[in-house]
Amino acid sequence: MDANTIIMSLVIFGVLVLTLGSGIWIGFSLFIVGFTGMLLYSPLPAGSNMASSVWATINKWELVALPLFILMGEILFHSGISEKLFRGLVPWLYRLPGGLLLMNIVSCTLFAAVSGSSAATTATVGRITLAEFDKLGYDRKLAMGSLAGAGTLGFLIPPSLIMIVYAVLAEVSIGKMFIAGVIPGMLLAGIYTLYIIYRGIRDPSVAPRTQETYSWKERLIALRDLGPVILLILMVLGSIYAGIATPTEAAALGVLGAALFAFINRQLNIKGLFECLKSAVKTTSMICLIVMGASYLSRVMGFLGIPAAITHAIVGLNLSPYTLMLMLGLVYIVLGCILDGFSIVVMTLPIALPMVTAAGFDPLWFGIYLILMVELSQITPPVGFNLFVIQGLTGESIGAIARFALPFFLLMILTTAIITVFPEIALFLPRIMTGK
Repeated sequence: MDANTIIMSLVIFGVLVLTLGSGIWIGFSLFIVGFTGMLLYSPLPAGSNMASSVWATINKWELVALPLFILMGEILFHSGISEKLFRGLVPWLYRLPGGLLLMNIVSCTLFAAVSGSSAATTATVGRITLAEFDKLGYDRKLAMGSLAGAGTLGFLIPPSLIMIVYAVLAEVSIGKMFIAGVIPGMLLAGIYTLYIIYRGIRDPSVAPRTQETYSWKERLIALRDLGPVILLILMVLGSIYAGIATPTEAAALGVLGAALFAFINRQLNIKGLFECLKSAVKTTSMICLIVMGASYLSRVMGFLGIPAAITHAIVGLNLSPYTLMLMLGLVYIVLGCILDGFSIVVMTLPIALPMVTAAGFDPLWFGIYLILMVELSQITPPVGFNLFVIQGLTGESIGAIARFALPFFLLMILTTAIITVFPEIALFLPRIMTGK
């Protein structure tokens, strides 16, 4: 890079650090940084470019799925679904090594397939499982660590809010992104499960055996409690994969199904529905503000030639593709300690995506890689959202919960390494189901 580009990059980065450190909302910080860069280094009008960037970013039909999936998650959070999941899974899991600790993994996997949110998955499952584990004398460290790790599946297993944002910004199909996340999500859930079983075999005291027994008839009857979740999964993901509905239409079906389930279950009234709508508006506004600000900053950096200069400089190092991904992974782990997942995606994508595609990686695969990196940020202090959710449920310190989640952090890195070496894990299903 030439000296001017280096100076521009340092100034923009300095303004970004200053605004983020001042406590300004992330979305506003990104707008300020972009506006400052435009004023200082470009003859183009900063204000009109901001307006056109915001309109071009937000005026996309695909983004309608975002508030709908958020609303579905809010309704499910208030619907009593966690209690039904617990009752339906207990007869099947209680005798396995690790016992009901496996409930965190299985419940989070199922709820992730209908919620789209990591924090919502963690909170919904944790509200009931952590209290039950305390009553049964289970190891608290492993209980909280497994919940923190499994809660991140809300981002990787479709439908995922962050997948929608990535797909829109990277201009890839949302449906293909959803399909690409299935096998990696199952892989990560399977690795978590094997770890819990290993811990249960090595030290049975982490999950004391209960005296209760269940007949096969009782187990089959218990499956009825899983019915609503399975039905919602079929409605949302099944309609997308079968080609019956677009992701946006499937999200609308999911909202309808979740609302019907909540009203039938008598867990939601008109007042509760209004609260769900209000929470969905707040969350959607927060995400959209970040996306708009990051898109404007990305446009400014594009005008200034910063992403292209950085890409050329790194490509000029002649790094192997795996070394490049290792470097990016380290950068994302550091960013995960100071930024939330949505900010990480929208801020780094303009620079990272050209480098990754130039190295020969598929943008669809990179979306899954990036989401795994974002999942790591959910359990890294000081801003890991899942850590705060579990702190609210247990009263433990953020540092302690982060230590409990460390084994699952390492297992997530292992999963990332596996899909990097074997990218077909993410690309196999999209190619099979779309014929490309």
